[in-house]
Amino acid sequence: MTAPLRRLGFLTIGLFDEHDPGPGHEATLRLIELGEQLGFDSAWLRHRHLQHGISSPVAVLAAASQRTSRIELGTAVTPLGLENPFRLAEDLATVDVLSGGRLNPGVSVGPPMNYEHLKDHLYPHTADAEDFSYDRVSRLVANLRGEPVSTFEGTVGIETYSTRIQPHSPGLAERVWYGAASLGSARWAGEQGLNLLTSSVVKAEEDDDFARIQRAQVEEFRARHPLGQAARASQGLVVVPTDSATPEQRAKYEAYAESRLARTREPQGPARMMFAPDLVGESAAIAEQLQAHAGYQAVDEVVFALPFTFEPDDYVQILTDVATRLGPELGWSPT
Repeated sequence: MTAPLRRLGFLTIGLFDEHDPGPGHEATLRLIELGEQLGFDSAWLRHRHLQHGISSPVAVLAAASQRTSRIELGTAVTPLGLENPFRLAEDLATVDVLSGGRLNPGVSVGPPMNYEHLKDHLYPHTADAEDFSYDRVSRLVANLRGEPVSTFEGTVGIETYSTRIQPHSPGLAERVWYGAASLGSARWAGEQGLNLLTSSVVKAEEDDDFARIQRAQVEEFRARHPLGQAARASQGLVVVPTDSATPEQRAKYEAYAESRLARTREPQGPARMMFAPDLVGESAAIAEQLQAHAGYQAVDEVVFALPFTFEPDDYVQILTDVATRLGPELGWSPT
């Protein structure tokens, strides 16, 4: 028997029309507002660089922080290969202050997607020397903790300078999450005392079963974490309850899941990436599937991902069913 679900969050990509991006961004903000009204514990935004999804989640979350009062706000995840840990720390700390300490930065490392096509613009003089290792995360976390980033402190004229990133937001560094796809990344996140975000994509290193791989990552993470079993790990899957969906919506959701099913049957590509099947159906049936899922059994908090290409009304129906039907089936109570 799995433990009751303690924390429930959702993740969205924030789609918009390239030629009229305002309404899409506004729809995302309204979705976060709805999430708070429904009692969700957290709302998370993906990064989508050079696509028609939110490219600047931190900016959008700054706006969301002024339209909500309770729900936690996160990025899942910010690829640090496109970021300067100094400047990003300033932005994250600012949003955390604006939100009253509700920000959960999720990050990952590695070369940016399509790096060979954008590196000359992104890093015109240092593209081949950039370090995309875990060190980028360590620098960010150190900055958020308030460790010195300058050797000068004092006053010049009427301007006062600090040695640490400003504003400083106490506790923010303890709310950094690492998005891991491999056992090595999960192990490293645990050793660093970070929180762990798992997702619907993992590396098939020692197993070809997605659920077992996800559970192994959580267990490896906690085995290395100073807090042990108390270390926070969140499961991520695409989950689409259909309890209140119209027949047309159900057909759309089922077709979406079916179109993505083939890639879940075996590891994909040289990196042997494994994709989790999307869970579509009545909440009671989805709850039964989750409770039998080895990855879900290892956690007591989740961040369910919304499908990428649906309409605002679809997202409202899905979120409402997750909060009012699926969540309670899993033992969760709205905040």
